[in-house]
Amino acid sequence: MPLRLLLVSDTHVPKRARELPAQVWDAVESADVVFHAGDWVNPELLDRFEQRSRQLVAVYGNNDGPEIRRRLPERQYVVLEGVRFAVVHETGPAKGRNERAEALFPESDVLVFGHSHIPWDATSPGALRLLNPGSPTDRRRQPFCTYMTATVDGGILGHVQLEVVRKQ
Repeated sequence: MPLRLLLVSDTHVPKRARELPAQVWDAVESADVVFHAGDWVNPELLDRFEQRSRQLVAVYGNNDGPEIRRRLPERQYVVLEGVRFAVVHETGPAKGRNERAEALFPESDVLVFGHSHIPWDATSPGALRLLNPGSPTDRRRQPFCTYMTATVDGGILGHVQLEVVRKQ
């Protein structure tokens, strides 16, 4: 049975949105593992993710204050079904990102990151998969707010899907 993954970042509650969309909460509750790549802003949102997630793999972002930084690391690593994941908030500019990330995370198969609010799905020359789910609450220059879902089964990262947040 494949593991169902949810990838989310840059929730910015309550600064960019008063609440996380119900669609995203439904995805949190149906996922086996939830990744959050930082910029929570509110510690209560972290509490709610911890309560509602089966397994949470999370880091702090540049907009997170001392309480969140006390509770979460800057980088997080986890192995799921043989796939080695790393999570970090920032990876720097888009130019050179794939090669830079490959050098910074040489022992990882997948890097989940955030910060830009711009979805990213790319593979580095050395086969590191880089995934940025965008933001479910602040689309910035994007047409929609987004997050990602994926699966892991038998040591393989399965179908990665960019999900669009529907208007509530």
